[in-house]
Amino acid sequence: MSPGADRQFMARALGLARKGLTSTDPNPTVGCVLVRDGEIVGEGWTAPVGGPHAERAALAAAGASARGSTAYVTLEPCCHQGRTGPCTVALLDAGVARVVCATGDPNPLVNGAGLRALGEAGVAVEQGLMEQSAHEINKGYISRMTRGRPWVRSKIAASLDGRTALQSGESKWITADAARRDVHRWRARSSAVLCGVGTVLADDPSLNARPDDEADGLVQPLRAIVDSALRTPPSAHTLSLPGEVVIFTAANAAVRRAPLEAAGARIEPVEGRPRCDLGQVLERLGELEVNDVWVEAGATLNGALLERGLIDELVLYLAPRLLGDDARGMFSLAPLASLAESLELSIDDVRRVGPDLRIRARPGTVLAP
Repeated sequence: MSPGADRQFMARALGLARKGLTSTDPNPTVGCVLVRDGEIVGEGWTAPVGGPHAERAALAAAGASARGSTAYVTLEPCCHQGRTGPCTVALLDAGVARVVCATGDPNPLVNGAGLRALGEAGVAVEQGLMEQSAHEINKGYISRMTRGRPWVRSKIAASLDGRTALQSGESKWITADAARRDVHRWRARSSAVLCGVGTVLADDPSLNARPDDEADGLVQPLRAIVDSALRTPPSAHTLSLPGEVVIFTAANAAVRRAPLEAAGARIEPVEGRPRCDLGQVLERLGELEVNDVWVEAGATLNGALLERGLIDELVLYLAPRLLGDDARGMFSLAPLASLAESLELSIDDVRRVGPDLRIRARPGTVLAP
């Protein structure tokens, strides 16, 4: 197969993997394309938990035509028994002759062993084709496996002069409908939506995903609240919705816990006084198999996460309007003595979303593994 054809089929596999972005948590989303004599004979992507992995879905579609084929897979095939059998065994049993893999699986149960097993059985194995694109799709899963915590994206909607609300707290709506629809698509592909208790008290948000193009099998993100003193009211709207709500707290007051637990919240104690240890919050979310966290918070929580180096990516929606000096800012940060102390960002993407701009940027200082 020519390098150009290899890229074409891997690009197809990556497109299939993206179909699972809203439904495969906590598993990675993977795409697989089987090609024989230059023609696609089977393809598939990861089903929701408990369903077939991408390789098995593609093999089922191909049937006997899989023998002698090349498998283009966006993530290293698994080699361990989980809810489904090892994909390496399925590929070998089907007689696949060659496997082209975009990137390895850092899961300690795999981590090179899948490709090694295929190679030792006589399958031609190649790794690294379009690796960066494959990483982008499963950033959260890779982060959880390598750092023990999720990939953290913080979303902020602001005016062009960097203001998120009027002094009175009014913020609905700074950005337009298109940006808000885009936010719900990001929520839908996230494992958890995280906010602080200040946002709960001020806005009483739903924190669920309501995309206008909702796909079958959408897994609603976990809703997480950082609430050091357990000030979340049991009547909070998010507690009345289907799905799980976790409240992280440093408080130990049973009298405050009981009504929240009765309303359906799970209380997760973490260290820290007077504020929760945010590093521990993210570590616990990693233990709960959360891959991607979408933060929708005010300046206090965003500032604390930023100062701790816990934000991996900023998703900024900037509306073409000005709110002035007395409006609220994006981050509550300690005063800087000089510009040399400022936190630099690396901008990855800028695009129009309706009348607004969406900027994706990475802080220059992020907590190391």
